[in-house]
Amino acid sequence: MTFERAGGIESASNQPDSGAPELLTAARAPQLRLAERPERNRVQRLRDLTAALLREMEILARDKAFADESNRLQALNASDGIDFYNEVQRFETGLIRLALDQTRGHQARAAKLLRIKPTTLNSKIKLYGIEY
Repeated sequence: MTFERAGGIESASNQPDSGAPELLTAARAPQLRLAERPERNRVQRLRDLTAALLREMEILARDKAFADESNRLQALNASDGIDFYNEVQRFETGLIRLALDQTRGHQARAAKLLRIKPTTLNSKIKLYGIEY
């Protein structure tokens, strides 16, 4: 397909030659149209915005929880000694609670989120006595 056919512009060979390059006039220039935007009502836009804000709040809350935990771990006094197993249990408990909160208590989804088997998650929930 040639440019003349694609743009709907008549070929310069059909026009009388004036010796100067032909300029497109407004009447013969191809018309540009903006893409049609689907109509959305205000309620739907508000619902979408609210859902996006809620997702962002959940992400910020998780990030804050991890930052707080990280700061607490950095503040441990190594001269007093650290109970490794107690700290691991506390950390695992926090992660499991976050995953369960994120999945609204659905253990299989929480296990997938933590990338562990559901049976492992269930045994840790029972071992640590996690209530959700």
